[in-house]
Amino acid sequence: MTETGDRDYPDKPPRVYLFGTCLIDMFCPEAGMDAVRLLEREGIEVHFPPDQTCCGQPAHSSGFPEQTRAVALAQLRLFPQPWPVIVPSGSCAGMMRHHYPKVFADEPRLLAEATALAARVFELSEFLVHVAKVSLRDQGAPTRVALHTSCAARREMGTHVHARALLAQLPGVDVGLHEHESECCGFGGTFSLKHPAISSAMAADKADALKETGAVSFLSADCGCMLSLNHTLQKRGDGFQGQHLATFLWQRTGGEGGQQ
Repeated sequence: MTETGDRDYPDKPPRVYLFGTCLIDMFCPEAGMDAVRLLEREGIEVHFPPDQTCCGQPAHSSGFPEQTRAVALAQLRLFPQPWPVIVPSGSCAGMMRHHYPKVFADEPRLLAEATALAARVFELSEFLVHVAKVSLRDQGAPTRVALHTSCAARREMGTHVHARALLAQLPGVDVGLHEHESECCGFGGTFSLKHPAISSAMAADKADALKETGAVSFLSADCGCMLSLNHTLQKRGDGFQGQHLATFLWQRTGGEGGQQ
């Protein structure tokens, strides 16, 4: 076990669970498959419980505690083995690690289960850096990308740090810094539905900042943000688009042969 910051990290395990997230399941299945491929390339067997649904974050952030509890409870016992639970979304991982214990704070038995699960939850890039300790081999032509990290993932999971650590292993990839980097893209789950005008303005600012880096595309570890920004750009008729970090890493490192 190694220690980084305020967290102890386990040694690389032979098996993990994948919590795919509802957005990846419905809109970005290739990101989920590429997350599996990255893990399997490290010699890790990936298990995907088929009954998983949403982590409960939309209900939680909208102020519906009973609905949050019901959704969280449905996920709580899907991961019975003591394996890490890998989540290719920093905001969903943050919900499961930091908020599940709060959801069940008044129920001692369920609190114990939620706390035990929370300790096994890792965002994908965090796991690749600190647990799998991947060593990537860059197999692409020189390029410039911009990185967008969900504001929730940035605060709760440090996803921007882990993503940059992975991209720093790729000498041909230049990561452009942009203004508004720590600001919300305007998606915010149900926020974008309740406040569409404000959400659209925030997304426009973020899209402009990403483009102004001179990058050819942008990367995100959260599909909600990525989809929102891509749709904003598509409405403009702009070919500048983003992709999930897992897909970029898999493609950039040549698939099966992308280890050093």
